[in-house]
Amino acid sequence: MEARGIPLVEMRDVSLSFGGVHAVERASLDIYEGEVMAVVGHNGAGKSTLAKILSGAYRRDSGSIRIRGEEAAIANPRDAKRYGIETIYQMLALADNVDAAANLFLGRELRTRWGTLDDIAMEAEARRVMGRLNPLFQRFKDPVKTLSGGQRQSVAIARAILFNAQVLIMDEPTAALGPQETAQVGELIRKLKRDGIGILLISHDIHDVFDLADRICAMKNGRIVGTAPVTDVTKDEVLGMIILGKCPPGAVPGPGAVA
Repeated sequence: MEARGIPLVEMRDVSLSFGGVHAVERASLDIYEGEVMAVVGHNGAGKSTLAKILSGAYRRDSGSIRIRGEEAAIANPRDAKRYGIETIYQMLALADNVDAAANLFLGRELRTRWGTLDDIAMEAEARRVMGRLNPLFQRFKDPVKTLSGGQRQSVAIARAILFNAQVLIMDEPTAALGPQETAQVGELIRKLKRDGIGILLISHDIHDVFDLADRICAMKNGRIVGTAPVTDVTKDEVLGMIILGKCPPGAVPGPGAVA
């Protein structure tokens, strides 16, 4: 046990191959309560595959996953949700033609005692959750297709935390957003941290990573090159891990580090 206590998530020596290609090989990382762990790397480095293993979208070939110190059996997304792991993909997977409340309860709708949709209860709960996450959000009656990118991210995040997510996987959450919306998403992430939620942040944007993450894990060719607190490495050193596989002094080397 570390001084910080037991991690929310421990992935140990996780591997997955597609045919003869090692998409992820012997990857290990931890995520603690209220921490943003960023995973960075070029396309094909393995970062999204690693996230999909944790989310249950892919089934690992070997290795272990522990949630709060207990071995976790994650074979599909339903299993992951049972352990409090929710995923927000880059495309958000929102139903564009319905409003925020309908999206929050999509597939888990509340019903009245007569079996009809309880729109009043769902909107009230949506307002409660969104009020905690983004108090400025007021467009509860509008189809989400009319919302800005930052507002849509708010809806996607609210849907995840509504059902008591402990770990949130965010895949490129600021992709295609402007500076103002990127700042809004950054504030949402900081609020989630204050609530003790652990976040696995998948990103290719080094600037976002240094603004939002507590620790950073660099991958290359399916292997982790190194992991470090963002305060212990520079942006150039992180780029060196991504491009050259070179682990700097401030990082703990992984199996993908070159000598």
